[in-house]
Amino acid sequence: MLNDLFLRACRGETVERTPVWIMRQAGRYLPQFRAVRARVDFLTLCKTPELAAEVTLQPIDELGVDAAILFADILLPLEAMGKQLVFAAGEGPTFPQPVRRREDLASLERPDVERSLGYVFEALRVVRRELAGRVPLLGFGGTPWTLAAYLVEGGGSKQFEHLLGWSYEDPQGLGELLERIADVSIDYLQGQIEAGAQALQLFDTWGGLLSAERWRTLALPPLLRVAEVLAGRVPLVYYLHGGAHLWEEVRALPVEVLGVDWRLPLSAVRARVGPRFTLQGNLDPAALLGPAERIRSLTAEMLAQGAGGAHIANLGHGILPGTPVDHARAFVQAVQGHPPREAEGVRIR
Repeated sequence: MLNDLFLRACRGETVERTPVWIMRQAGRYLPQFRAVRARVDFLTLCKTPELAAEVTLQPIDELGVDAAILFADILLPLEAMGKQLVFAAGEGPTFPQPVRRREDLASLERPDVERSLGYVFEALRVVRRELAGRVPLLGFGGTPWTLAAYLVEGGGSKQFEHLLGWSYEDPQGLGELLERIADVSIDYLQGQIEAGAQALQLFDTWGGLLSAERWRTLALPPLLRVAEVLAGRVPLVYYLHGGAHLWEEVRALPVEVLGVDWRLPLSAVRARVGPRFTLQGNLDPAALLGPAERIRSLTAEMLAQGAGGAHIANLGHGILPGTPVDHARAFVQAVQGHPPREAEGVRIR
């Protein structure tokens, strides 16, 4: 029988207990994952459906979480648009030919996502088959702003000078890039739904770079277009990292769930966004490096903070690679063993 706690919590329905999963739960902290990575490079793992499915399922078996999230990378659609993507050891993802001015847009394609990203869809189909209804399966993508941040900078950055400089020098040109990324994102995320994704998470890792006014002007329009096309098909989770000043702006999004980082308590975010949303999060990932008893007490505090409305337990960011597996399991078990509260998850529509 399907454990649909996660999906019901997304919709704000009453649940018997708080569901829990972990961002980057298929990752380097698991010995099983490291064993697979020892055989293949990162992109080969992403592009081999059977292997991507294998590592997606590992935390379901190891931790007993209430949802699976497909193992992939948010940057794959940019590669499909014609930009070479390289994962160099110790350097993270890089784009050797970044897009930094309006003239560079000519190098971008509108791909046939079934042809160029079909391996992601096949991995989703394999995972759905292997899960056999044990837990729901999430797909995901990056927001247009966050994807543009990597493409313009040519990889990760501390200052994002190229991106932010373009946003002031030629905001219309950058806006055209964001719209092109939104077009491909819509195709890609719709393809994930058709392949079996039962919910989608949109990662806005770099939304917090912008002031509220500039986020509303630059980042929100393409994101809103993506969300409006997908709205109503499956539950949507919008995860915002480093954007505590943006919560009032985020209320405009047609999503069911807001993913919260660890910088504010859930009660403070609830006060800013109102009762319409399920909140997801938000234990500090570094807390899982501490002793099990401390993990349990901090988890209880987080659950108490989330008691003001619908809540899905998670970390406030991806699990750290050095996290002991027993500590991750202690977090999951602390959530699942927490005493249920009456009418948990009911919210005003």
